[in-house]
Amino acid sequence: MTVRTRMAPSPTGEYHVGHIATLLKNYALAKKHGGSFILRIEDTDQERQVEGAVEKILSVIKAYGLDWDEGPIKGGPFAPYVQSERLDLYQKYAQSLVTQGAAYHCFCSKQRLEELRTNQVAQKTRPRYDRQCLHLTPAEVGAKLAAGQSSVIRLKVPWGQVVSFNDLIRGQINFQSEDVDDQVLLKSDGYPTYHLAVVVDDHLMEISHVLRGEEWISSTPKHILLYQAFGWQPPIYAHIPVFLNPDGKGKMSKRKGTVSAQSFLDQGYLPEAMLNFFMILGWTPADQREILSLDEYIQEFDPARISPKSVVFDLKKLAWLNGIYIRRLPITQLAQRLQPFLPADFPKDKLESILPLVAERLTTLSEIENLTEFFYREITVQAQDLIGKQSTQIVKLQLQTTVAALENLADWSVVSLETAIRQLQEQADWKKRDYFMLLRIAVTGKTATPPLFETMMVLNKPLVLSRLQLALTCLQ
Repeated sequence: MTVRTRMAPSPTGEYHVGHIATLLKNYALAKKHGGSFILRIEDTDQERQVEGAVEKILSVIKAYGLDWDEGPIKGGPFAPYVQSERLDLYQKYAQSLVTQGAAYHCFCSKQRLEELRTNQVAQKTRPRYDRQCLHLTPAEVGAKLAAGQSSVIRLKVPWGQVVSFNDLIRGQINFQSEDVDDQVLLKSDGYPTYHLAVVVDDHLMEISHVLRGEEWISSTPKHILLYQAFGWQPPIYAHIPVFLNPDGKGKMSKRKGTVSAQSFLDQGYLPEAMLNFFMILGWTPADQREILSLDEYIQEFDPARISPKSVVFDLKKLAWLNGIYIRRLPITQLAQRLQPFLPADFPKDKLESILPLVAERLTTLSEIENLTEFFYREITVQAQDLIGKQSTQIVKLQLQTTVAALENLADWSVVSLETAIRQLQEQADWKKRDYFMLLRIAVTGKTATPPLFETMMVLNKPLVLSRLQLALTCLQ
């Protein structure tokens, strides 16, 4: 079998992190077996389509370091890959089902269908179409069509059958055909519903495997019945569990924070770290390691090893993983990645000297401003923070003595700074912890910073002395 997988996003909004995670699995399966990954745009829901969404989807897929073999822009042997450009195909296949008696025209008004549903809900019965139009004779159908009456085409679901398929993740899944509604295949405007379009396109594009979210399990019997009606072989299915919110409660949704794939990149998560995170959510390689490159994942990926249980979108785990990837970057590459996150007033001529001091503390690229702002912006210090557990008199003496020693320091280097300051502390017998914290706060305005002496060296002599004097002023 030639493995051909696909992802078929709808341009109805931002691309979800769950979409990228699912796309990754389809991509990996195709690449592992030397097959092709197809991208198809499912834009038949014209009312919900968002202008510019297609371009954003293509852009974010590329931004995550992924690509497609066939699809928009690239084309391929089964073009076009945009559903709104394939309407004649769907109409032809829908009509073929009507001709063979596997589908029928339905002329019911929207009002009647709404009333039917309302009554069924009130009677606590399963909402479904009551097949009123199934019993129209060919002559009655012809007359209504000739008169220009609006209609849809519905699938005639054969009752009394067990609809089953083998899910790579969940095993055998069975449905009773009586529980499957006579779903609409072709709408009155000539556009297909998802169910018709996905089956026709997957068949014509020779898709061998469909890896998709578990929310589509209930739709799969509809698709199986369509394949049977057409006399086609269905693809192999694998339904992937959803992500749970970071708090572990419910399906991941916008109500509990961002779900946009682009937004995580905008926050400073590296795309390769994001992909690694998606890889290990509900799946692990045989040796249980957690750090994998895309090539390693492709070699080892097996959808049968995906857990059928939903997994928490653990932001702490993601931050940990992202930090590892950041620390693996050479400083020159990290500097390039940071460019979009540097504030306008960042002294870029000092980036190469500042960056090695903070790289170990970065968990996202967007943290660069908060971690470095004291290098190039004015700071504020409070007297109580400077004093801490010491007396005001001792703190003043420490600052005055330090200023005097540093003013006379000819060589402003890390070694000279450390030697001079440690000698002061030892000769005066000041408490090391308190004294060093005093200096840290006085020169940076923060209690947690990069190594003190390296920081003072980068800040430069005039700025350090100025800030120590400012700290003295706060104690007056």
